[in-house]
Amino acid sequence: MKNLATGTSHAKIILIGEHGVVYGQPAIALPISTIQMQAVIHRRETAQTVKSRYFNGDYQTMTANLGGIQSLIKTLLARFDAPDQGFDIHITSDIPSERGMGSSAAAAVAVTRAFYDFFEQPLSHQTLLKTANIAESYTHGQPSGLDVATASATSPVWFVKGRENYPIPVKLPGYLVIADTGIKSQTKVAVATVKNLLMVEGATIQTRIDDLGHLSRQTRTALADGNLTALASAINQAQDDLRSLGVSHPALEQLLAVARQNGAVAAKLTGSGQGGCMIAVVPEAEIANTLSQKLSAAGATATWIEPLLND
Repeated sequence: MKNLATGTSHAKIILIGEHGVVYGQPAIALPISTIQMQAVIHRRETAQTVKSRYFNGDYQTMTANLGGIQSLIKTLLARFDAPDQGFDIHITSDIPSERGMGSSAAAAVAVTRAFYDFFEQPLSHQTLLKTANIAESYTHGQPSGLDVATASATSPVWFVKGRENYPIPVKLPGYLVIADTGIKSQTKVAVATVKNLLMVEGATIQTRIDDLGHLSRQTRTALADGNLTALASAINQAQDDLRSLGVSHPALEQLLAVARQNGAVAAKLTGSGQGGCMIAVVPEAEIANTLSQKLSAAGATATWIEPLLND
């Protein structure tokens, strides 16, 4: 057992396919390596404490909104036959919560990696996914597994609900600019909005959902072929579909317009919508930097730049 152990993870965004994925269509998620989370464990004699931006104290008294991490820690201590082992785990994060960037999944991945490092045990990728989803199941009920898969990935993830996730190739240089509206994502409300529209309008909405699946497939091909024009077309059409599904927001639309006026070849919301974040695709780093500043001036509370192609 180590005196000092660490585990890391990162944010994720959905490049394309949100909401369609609820109805069996594919989605593509990207790991965002520039937005990090870290869990550091110090060995202690008896105390079992957690320190984070939301909680500081004995892990057994963690608040209900952190019950997933509490359940995960309890499971890990039992797994290593050390329920009373003392520890102090400090979780630090640059990932905003409730923005569709996978903050809870990233915490679960980082904590799992830290405890395996602490107890000096090997950790396979499949064990990591299964273990981290203990926390996600507590937090979200029946998680798709997409967030955990992407928070632990180094490549974009192709995801279809109920099937195995797998990485997809990217041969396309360019950059993503991510901007936060400062408004919390309304996941349950957004999902219910689409469901209600589907019940009322039927075939019209189903066509939009099916189109999101088609656009995800088009995006996968564009990424593999290095075709920026095809990628941009798919991203922009996906935003049209999402707007028609009722999940955009005036704050999102404002930032999307700014992006398109300042060098973005494509822009759309990411995640559940009705708040949260938007993404813009730009061909060059200089354009990305300028756009980031423009988005901040237009009201974005935070921006990040991520290369599409990670060497």
